[in-house]
Amino acid sequence: MASIHKRISALAGALFLAWFLTGCASPEFMVKSMDPLMDKMNTSVNRNPDVDMIRDSLPATLVQLDGFIEIAPSAKLYLRAAEANFGYSFAFVEDVNKNRASFLYLKARDYALAPLMLNDEFRGSLHKTVDKFRPSLDGFGRSDAPALYWAASAWMAWTALNLDKTEVLMDIPKIEAMLLKVIELDETYYFGSAHAALGAYYASRSKVIGGDPDKAKYHFDRAFEISGSRLFFFHLLYAKYYAYQMQDRALFE
Repeated sequence: MASIHKRISALAGALFLAWFLTGCASPEFMVKSMDPLMDKMNTSVNRNPDVDMIRDSLPATLVQLDGFIEIAPSAKLYLRAAEANFGYSFAFVEDVNKNRASFLYLKARDYALAPLMLNDEFRGSLHKTVDKFRPSLDGFGRSDAPALYWAASAWMAWTALNLDKTEVLMDIPKIEAMLLKVIELDETYYFGSAHAALGAYYASRSKVIGGDPDKAKYHFDRAFEISGSRLFFFHLLYAKYYAYQMQDRALFE
């Protein structure tokens, strides 16, 4: 798989070199024409067992995506960049550099928010109270579920690292509302990841600030059901948040 990823990256570079040398195509056309290649690269990365190689190569991918967005911004590119920044931060940065992880999570959130901000009501209510924010989500449809999910997930990851900041208390109910909206629109998106995120959300908080072990268990169970219990990431969240909160050693192990 490592060699596949390298070959695809080399081909992507060759395409851009060809464009620079010939000047026959616009930058926007070149970026859009690379969609199939980027799909294959994403598949290759997700299947690659060489974790060290993925860790070392992802920063270059993030820079590449930044450049593509500058050239030809699109909802699809924004979501690619949001997913990549979130995944890199969660897997390789958060445990060693919380400040950098916070930066990457905000970057991921803002990329995912970009297509959502085209909705005037949502844009106008984003920084208001949750009572004014929640109705703005009614303007979104099934096709908006991916952007809502990645924005909420990255935002939630940022809040977990910045609980000392006053704005977090206003942010958390909005994140919950966004994840619930994803479930309403398409609970199967990304193998039920919105359920897993809500499971972690309800399990990681005390009841005083919105925690609910029963809701956490329900959402984790739905995530496992939708995914067929095949995603290790869901089991990691379950052990880290629900089993730990319940002080259940058997579940944790």
